[in-house]
Order: sequence, then C-alpha cells, then structure tokens
Amino acid sequence: MNQQGWMHGLRLGGRNLWRDLRAGELRLLMISVSLAVAALTAVGFLADRMQTGLWRDARQLLGGDAVVVSDQNTPPNFVQQARQMGLQTNTNITFPTMARAMSEQGGASRLVALKAVEPGYPLRGQLQVSPQPAAASIPPSGQVWVDPALLDNLKLQAGQMLGLGDRSFRITATIEREPDRGAGFMTFAPRVMINAADLPSTGLVQPASRVTWRMAVAGDTAAAERFVQWAKPEVEQSHVRGVQIESLDSGRPEMRQTLDRAAQFLNLVALLAALLCAVAVALAARSFAERQLDACALLRVLGQSQRTLTLSYGLEFLGAGLLASAVGVAVGYGVHLGFVLLLAGLIDAQLPPATLQPALMGLGMGLTLLVAFGLPPVLQLAKVPPLRVIRRDLGGLQVRSGLVLAMGLVGFALTLLMVSRNLTLGLITVGGFAVALLVFAGLAAAALWLLRRTVPGEQAPGWLRLATRQVAARPVFAVVQVSALSVGLLALALLVLLRTDLIASWRQATPANAPDRFVINVQPEQATDFLASLNKAGVQSPDWFPMIRGRLVAINGREVGPTDFEADRAKRLIDREINLSHSATLPAHNPLTAGRWVPEEADGVSVEQGIADTLGLKLGDQLRFDIAGQPREARITSLRKVDWTSMRANFFMMFPVSQMPDLPMTYMAAFRSPQSAAGFDNALVNQFPNITSVDMRSTLAQVQRVMDQVIRAVEYLFAFTLAAGLMVLLAAVGASRQAREREYAIMRALGAGRALLAQVQRTELLGLGWLAGFMASSMALAVGWALARYAFEFAWQPPLWAPLAGGALGALLAWAAGSLSLSGVLRQPVMQTLRQAAE
Repeated sequence: MNQQGWMHGLRLGGRNLWRDLRAGELRLLMISVSLAVAALTAVGFLADRMQTGLWRDARQLLGGDAVVVSDQNTPPNFVQQARQMGLQTNTNITFPTMARAMSEQGGASRLVALKAVEPGYPLRGQLQVSPQPAAASIPPSGQVWVDPALLDNLKLQAGQMLGLGDRSFRITATIEREPDRGAGFMTFAPRVMINAADLPSTGLVQPASRVTWRMAVAGDTAAAERFVQWAKPEVEQSHVRGVQIESLDSGRPEMRQTLDRAAQFLNLVALLAALLCAVAVALAARSFAERQLDACALLRVLGQSQRTLTLSYGLEFLGAGLLASAVGVAVGYGVHLGFVLLLAGLIDAQLPPATLQPALMGLGMGLTLLVAFGLPPVLQLAKVPPLRVIRRDLGGLQVRSGLVLAMGLVGFALTLLMVSRNLTLGLITVGGFAVALLVFAGLAAAALWLLRRTVPGEQAPGWLRLATRQVAARPVFAVVQVSALSVGLLALALLVLLRTDLIASWRQATPANAPDRFVINVQPEQATDFLASLNKAGVQSPDWFPMIRGRLVAINGREVGPTDFEADRAKRLIDREINLSHSATLPAHNPLTAGRWVPEEADGVSVEQGIADTLGLKLGDQLRFDIAGQPREARITSLRKVDWTSMRANFFMMFPVSQMPDLPMTYMAAFRSPQSAAGFDNALVNQFPNITSVDMRSTLAQVQRVMDQVIRAVEYLFAFTLAAGLMVLLAAVGASRQAREREYAIMRALGAGRALLAQVQRTELLGLGWLAGFMASSMALAVGWALARYAFEFAWQPPLWAPLAGGALGALLAWAAGSLSLSGVLRQPVMQTLRQAAE
C-alpha cells in the first residue's frame, strides 16, 4: 500500500470512528472496556500508592534505618560496628508495668507500656505531643508524657502526678503520634514515656524483668545496608542470644490477615470485572461486525481494497480502545480516591502521588481486550466479497475467528495472571473460568441436543413450539449465548456467595461478644478466689487456662538450637521460652487439623499448625522441653488450627491432661468485662495486686472499625462487577437482535401477532437464562470452594440451594436484559421490519 492508500485508510477509519460514536454503534463495546480498565486501575492506583508510601514511611515505622532488638543490654560489638560505619545510634527501653494515680486522685492503677528514651530519639520520623514543648524533644527529667487514653482510665489531668515503681512523675504532655510504636501485644496498652536517665530511680528494672532494648541506627543508606548485612549473620552466632534485626524488609504491618484477605478480594473483583468485560467485548464486537457486513460489501463494490478496509477498521477499533481506556483510567483514579476516603484511618490519607504504572497497565489492558476479543471478527469485514450486495448468504463471519479468539484468550489470561499480584488467586480464577467456559459450552450443547429430540408436538401451545424451535434452529448461536450468560452469572454468583461468607468470617474473627480483657500472672493459690470474683461481678464463661513457660530443646532425641533452622521465626521460637498450657478438653475455638485429641493422654502434646509448619514438626515427633529446669518429654498426637486474631486465649502447644502439679505455672483469663460493674478493674487489681490486666476494649473497637472500612471498600468495587455483568447480559442477548428481526419479520408476515411473538421471546429468554443460571451457580460452588480454601484460607460451607436460586435469578436477569436490548424489535411496524430485513 502506497502513502496515498495509507492516508485514505486513515481518513476512512477516522470518519467511521466519528460516525459510529455518534450513532452509538460502539457504545456497549466502549463501556465494557472502560469498566474493565476502571476496575483494574482503581485497585492498581491504590496498591501503587500504598506500596510507595510504605517504603517512604518504613524508616519512620522503625524509628531508624535498622533496629537491633535484644532482651538484654545491646551487645557492645553492635554499637561499635554501627559507629565505625558512620551511623548514628539511639537506644530506648520498653517493658510492661503498672502505672497508678496518687491516693488523692483515687489511687486507680493501669497496665502501661513504658518506654525510656534518650536524647536524639527518634532517629527517623517525628514524635508529636500536645502541647509541643519549645525546647525538649523527649520528656525532661522528672516529667512523663502519656497516651490520652491513660488520663481517661485513671481520671487524671495534665499537671497531676503519675506513680511508676518507686517514683512519681508530673504529666506534662500527651502523645499524639509515636513513629516506632509497632504492633506488638504490649503496644495495646497505653504508652508512658520517660527520660532514660530517670529509669534507674524507679526500681522497675530487676534481673528477672522482661525488658526489650531497641538500638536504632540511621545514616547513609548504603552504610545502613552494610550494617544489616553484617548484623544478620552475627545474630546467628552461638554466643549471641535473644538478638534480632529489624530492617525495611521486615516491617510489622498491623492486622495482616484481614488486610491481605481484603486486598485479595479486591483483586478478585477486578479480575472478574475484566473477565466479564472480555466476554462483553467479544459479543459486542461480533454484533458490530455483523451489522457492518452489508456496508463493507458496498464499499468493496465502490472499489475499496481489503488493505484499506483492514486499516480503517483497525484504526477505528484502536481509536475506540484508546478513548475507552483513557476514560477507564480517569474513572479508576477517581474510584481509588474513594478507596482512600473509605479506608481513612487505616491507611495514611497523605499518600505519595500515584505513578504512571497503573495508568499504563490500564491502557495496555484496554487495548489487549480489543485486540484479543474485538479485532478478530471486525477484521473479517475486509474479506467480505462484493457479491454479498446481491447474495446475502455470502461473506458471513467465519468460525476461524473462534480460533483467533482462543489465541487472544490465552494472551489475556497471561495478562490477568501478571496483574493479579497473587499467583494462586490468578490461577484459580482464570483457570476456573476457562474450565467453566468449556463445561458450559458442553452442557449447553447437550441440553440443545435433548431439546431437538423433545420438541413439543402439535398438542402443545403454539408459543412453546415456536420458542423451542427458535432455539433448536440456531444451535451454535444458542450455545454461545448460553455460555456467555453463564460466565456473566458465574462471576456474579461467585462474588455474592464469597462476599457474604468472607465478610461473615471477618465478623466471626472478632465478634461483638469477643473477650476484651486479658489477665495474666494469677497464682495457683489465687485461682479459686479469682474465679469467684469474676463470677460475682457477672463475668460469663471466661477462658481460663494455666500458663507454663518452657523452651523446646530437642526433637526426636536430637538437641536443637537457632542455628539448626533457616527461617527467622523458627530461630526466634527455639531461642526463647514459649507459652504452653494443659487441658483435658480441646478448646472449642481450636479445631483439629490432624491427629486425635485423647483426654488424659500423659505423654501427648498438641501443636499449633503454624508453629509445626515453621519448625518442620509432624505427628509422632518426640519433643523435649525445659520447663524451669525440669525436663518434660511428649509425643505430638494432634495439630490444631489457631486464629490469632480471635481475641481468645491461645497457646502454641497444649498437653491434653487436666493436672500437671509438678510444674511451675500461673493462670490466665480472657473474658468480656461486665458492663454494669463500676470500678470492676480497680477492685480486681486491689484484691490481687500481683496480676497484670490488659484492657483490649479500645483495640477491639479499632479492629471492628477496620473491618467496617474494609467491607465498605469491598462493596464499593463490587458495584463495578455488577455493572460488568449487566454488560455481558445485554451483549449476549443483544447479539441476537439482527437475526430476530429477520425471523420476526417473516413470522409477522405470515400472520403471527405481536402478543404471540412477545410470549415466544419471553419463553426463550427465561429458558436460556434458567439454564445459564443453574450451571453458573453450580460452578460457582466449586470455584468458590477452591478460592476460599487456597486463596483466602477460611472455612466455607457452600449453600446447596444456590443452583436453584441461581437458575431463577438467571431467568429473571436474562428476561430483564432481553426486555431492554430487544424492546424495539416488536414495536416496529411490519413493513419497516420487512424492509430492514431485506436490506
């Protein structure tokens, strides 16, 4: 093709694009592309900004470029090495303790997380207090800064005194933001911050105290990385105990399980929207191509070459794809701003600006949709023979476009796998839909085969005979229509079923009656009186377990240490004491995953599934523990699933016996605090002054607020898939419009009334919709089970009534979509319909 031919093809393509846009010929196709791009870019923009913000704020979350955490004073060689590398160092000390109001202020006490800081804290980020002192960056000697919650708990005000150990301090400010607060168990307690120079005078740090030293380092990025590379192998040395390194790649995200599941579900919704839009684009493009056959034949008669037509239609579709993708990117950016508002408080609203990567990904996805699913049938228009002007049976779309479509489907599937951000989720979703499409086509073909052999006889109503013969007369098209409807309904059914059960699983993780109070260090001789006090106060069914501190020292007769394991978590578990307990009854919130729980089995032990996977333990392994100098051996007889977000009393390992009198232990209780018992906390601490009481009410309320925010975000994006599903239904039903016009023209010419044809159309749509809905809901149960088990990791009981309900809903949706898409077919005058059918 010469330059003049190229220019002519480009002009023709531009005119066609403008004409078809004004006529609405490309409306359904462009809406489908825009929806897919908007859904993917909305999730992409949010993930991109959150990831960028995480790297920006990671140093602030740590309080430095890296942190050396130890249960003793930081080893001198770590300090020396950091300073030799030109890094700044700053050490703070944290531990739990009880703070108390003075007797003249009521004498109430509260568990707090005490932090002693030295000048220069923090190295990264900013400590914000109110009122902000003019000169001091840390509490001056004799003063204390506290969380506002502590003032409410102890009924104190700024300027009053707070007792800590042997000292009392004046409260001069409240902490608004602490950059390196972290997400450990004790950070749920209110923060109390003092000057490190005042710590010795409190008498709180004793040889047996459980204290954490955190030495932060900061400086040149390359020097910090070299320090981390030096420190990681150093902590693995046998003479270094109780030391670990925190760096940018080992952050501590809060509520990881809930947020991971939410992110996966948002990705799933985006993937399903893209899959649905692909089906809609394929159907809309084929319908568009069928309407253009006669016009193409006329252009061929007027001398247009195949190359010119190929160029013009290619340009038209690429232009439409770019325009629709750009609209989708703009909509996706707006939707992601809605996500940021919905998740306010959970993510920082001051996130860094979005990069161009999600926008480019969206544009690429939009063009991929059109190239893979839209162009194959449209490019066949260039091959329409001029003879079609007088012979309408020539030049129809060929079956080979299905082969091109299959190749496009493979490329589209690979693209979806890349943007899914989770290989398991992507494989199950894309693979499940690919298998489902084959199953739907096979079942639809079998159903049509049966229908052709059971067409109602002359005794059946006329509308029923006509409807069944209409479907049976177009078997290939009916299979395509039913398959497309089934794919759309499968996505909708899958999201409805999974959304309901996923949200229910989140709710059950922290139910409204979850324990909000943990009490530890109850001595055995206090157990009877303590339980009596709870009962008197109206506490119902508290979790009550003995707590034993022990160290795992041998597996199957072989002594083990941190150097025997590669994973950091495994090293930490072996390097420290872990919480053990015993009970003859399996805790109801700890379901077994393997083995048997045998009450009073003297040499048995039950292990939490996660720690078993981390340490490579299995049923039948023999374990030896060191419990306060006493050896104890046991054989693994069962594995338990523990939900650590459940706010219940949970343990790594449990012995299935009711009594272990020869071992030192304390007791712990988890319960819901009584609503009507005023002063319950203070009375309990006064009666048992040695206990440690952890108030989780504010934390529980925060977790539930996070759940509500995440659920709103999921429902927000859910609307996109509903819209995409509607596009598929409209495209699947509307694809038959041209064929129906010709058929209805003939039947109306032969005397069929409008009411009869409306009844035929309604029967056909209801029948095809019921078949598609039944198959889609049945397949949704299988795909949903796989996603729930392997991607979201929660138990799911598929509702067996779903196929019947899905069939009824599919029939209604197909009928509604048909009423919208085919409404004008029966309202046209007979002569106009015949004239259009003959053209």
